[in-house]
Amino acid sequence: MNLDDLELFKQIDRLNMIAQINGLPDQLQSAWGLAQTLSLPKLDEVHNIILSAMGDSGSAAELVVASVSSSLSLPVSVHRGYGLPASATDNTLVICLSHSGNSEEVLDTFESALKNGCKIFVISTGGELTKRAQANNLPVWNFTYSGMDTTAIAYPYALTLALFARLGLIPDPSKDVAEAVAMMKRSQQHIVPEMIAAKNPAKRYAGQLVGRWVTFVATENLAPVAYRWKTQINQLAKAGANFEIIPEATHNTLIATINPNPTLNAHTMTLFMRAPSDHPRNKLRSDLMRQAFMLEALNTDVIDARGDSVIAHLWTLIIFGDYMAYYLAMAYGADPSEEDAFVNFKRSL
Repeated sequence: MNLDDLELFKQIDRLNMIAQINGLPDQLQSAWGLAQTLSLPKLDEVHNIILSAMGDSGSAAELVVASVSSSLSLPVSVHRGYGLPASATDNTLVICLSHSGNSEEVLDTFESALKNGCKIFVISTGGELTKRAQANNLPVWNFTYSGMDTTAIAYPYALTLALFARLGLIPDPSKDVAEAVAMMKRSQQHIVPEMIAAKNPAKRYAGQLVGRWVTFVATENLAPVAYRWKTQINQLAKAGANFEIIPEATHNTLIATINPNPTLNAHTMTLFMRAPSDHPRNKLRSDLMRQAFMLEALNTDVIDARGDSVIAHLWTLIIFGDYMAYYLAMAYGADPSEEDAFVNFKRSL
């Protein structure tokens, strides 16, 4: 397919998903600004934090953890599922994140948190989650976003990050958020649909992924990005993908190159992502792993994050992956907004 045919894009992309991707930097900036204006509850004696979230809100939660891992002294984890660990007690802050407010797993966690006497905070656009929080006089930060969940990732991310900062749990990251927004906009100049494929790396990578099973390999700091890229390929392009994390992947996945399958390998692509914030040993592991793949004639390439801060590294890669997944959807002729498979699955549940 011609990835420069913008008129055909409009025919495939019925709900104009590309406008939401184009607006991601402004969404992050707006969400951060909103978070500074919302009322702040008093939360004392917090010994650990659990972020309860699913889907894209879960990805946002993972991005928050990656952003604060070097500055937050409290244990923080992401809970993707029902209930709560037995360790969640009255000194546990459970932050329930749900774009719709109706994710059944998050609602179940909310009820478990009530039962356990945990401190509870809700971030959502509304729905049942907000109703239950208000009925129990619990703090809620609501936001408004009319787009799809897939592109709403900046709101739960920015609101959660801002909550940590305003509670005094981490240093103020406002400068890093501003840098991330600026670097995302700078990156966009090269990857928006109007930039021709010959000069557009996101289109070029998407073209390499057509007809191939893709694996994203990231260092541990970038793990949430690798997962996000995987889910965007799934949701937008309706195609298969998986991800691997370094250093763990060098203990097992690397060894799979010993018995290569030339027939299958020709239909794979492995993309390595890197950032200046990577641990030096992980940088070396990534380079050596890629070399091992290349020696076995496996298709590989590398993508670098931009900016100085960890937050900028995460978000410049996030927006690149969103465009790449979108262009892959266009190459397959798949409407990136179509969700029939998930809707039908929920009906079966």
